[in-house]
Amino acid sequence: MNTQPLERMTQDTVTETDALAQEGFSTDEITSLLWLRQWYQNGGSDRIVIMRHLEFIKLLVLNGKIER
Repeated sequence: MNTQPLERMTQDTVTETDALAQEGFSTDEITSLLWLRQWYQNGGSDRIVIMRHLEFIKLLVLNGKIER
């Protein structure tokens, strides 16, 4: 369960949105990524494997190993 205060979550989301925009993602892509993350996080433990794959892809993009 996420126990972070709502204010912190809002600040983190804005920061992540800005970071994705700086990496060249479009508004639609950012919206989709944030929606997918929320959907998978609320899906329970059966989605953990998918989350690990998404985190790995995120790491590859951040390190410039693959292009989006």
